[in-house]
Amino acid sequence: MKTQKNEFRKKPMPVLGNVSEGLISAKIISVLMIFALTIAFGCAKPEAEKQETKSDVQEIAEQPSQKIGVLLVNHGSHSKTWRQALLDLEANVKDSILGTGYVDGIKTAFMEYNEPSIATRLKEFDAENYSDVILVPIFLTVSPHSFDDIPTIIGQKEDPQSMEMLKLEKIERYSPKAKTHLAPLLDFTDILQKNVLRRTKALSQNPAEEGVVLIAYGDETYTKQWSALIDSIGHHISKNLGINEYAYGWCGHIARYRSDSTTVAVEKVLRTKSKAVVIPILVAHDENFQVRIIGGGIAKVPDYKNRVIYKPDAILPDENIESWVIHISTELANKIKTEKKEG
Repeated sequence: MKTQKNEFRKKPMPVLGNVSEGLISAKIISVLMIFALTIAFGCAKPEAEKQETKSDVQEIAEQPSQKIGVLLVNHGSHSKTWRQALLDLEANVKDSILGTGYVDGIKTAFMEYNEPSIATRLKEFDAENYSDVILVPIFLTVSPHSFDDIPTIIGQKEDPQSMEMLKLEKIERYSPKAKTHLAPLLDFTDILQKNVLRRTKALSQNPAEEGVVLIAYGDETYTKQWSALIDSIGHHISKNLGINEYAYGWCGHIARYRSDSTTVAVEKVLRTKSKAVVIPILVAHDENFQVRIIGGGIAKVPDYKNRVIYKPDAILPDENIESWVIHISTELANKIKTEKKEG
């Protein structure tokens, strides 16, 4: 029995040894699997981020770049002289506006009578991939053209009366892909007062013995606004030049394009003054207005050659108006770019 016990103690324990080796192997395998999974997930995450980044870059690349244009909008006229004055305005401001770096292109459009029309120009801006177009109306004050017609033409407004008028006048409407921005009108500044004062001063011979007659286009719908504008100009001349008598008349549709309103205004001033200085409050020179209507009205006044001082000129050309166009275009373009960055 003793020998058997000793032999039993000397024998190794293979079963226990195999279990230990199995546990160690299992642990190694588990560690390797965890390590492999960690590497796999670690590699997969950057790839997903890479795909997401690629998608973002693609999306940004597909977005249209910002490109701002300026469109100088005027009424239009049958007079070549009138139209050339508006084209000259564009030529005089173009380099300064483009030189700011905010604007990429500038064009001129005629609302009616002529090409290129507003619709034609907006189509050109779209074809050239402009994102924004600033419309600068070269109009004196509020009127159906500035308040209703232009916004309706460009798709900002749908005024039934304006739409009917545009249809009758065969004026094309066009809603551009580019976003449109309307600039304020000229009477939001004192430019007109300075302009008329300068022109009156150039003609005046004896302010104490003279009166001023201001002849403007006028508008039946906005007569109050037009009258307020002319009154402000008259007061400005009186204050700065010493001509304390003024009157005004109309030469546009409100006067049925007749000369009578001019005649009445001149005769009113001549009741108390020796001479009348007549100033056209018109954007540019049009033979039909400055010569036929206003000139014709003056010719009806007795002894007009001795009692009336008149030069058939216009508001344009004017360096202050050019500066205003440059300023308002640059200001709005800068605002558009700033809003884009903040957005």
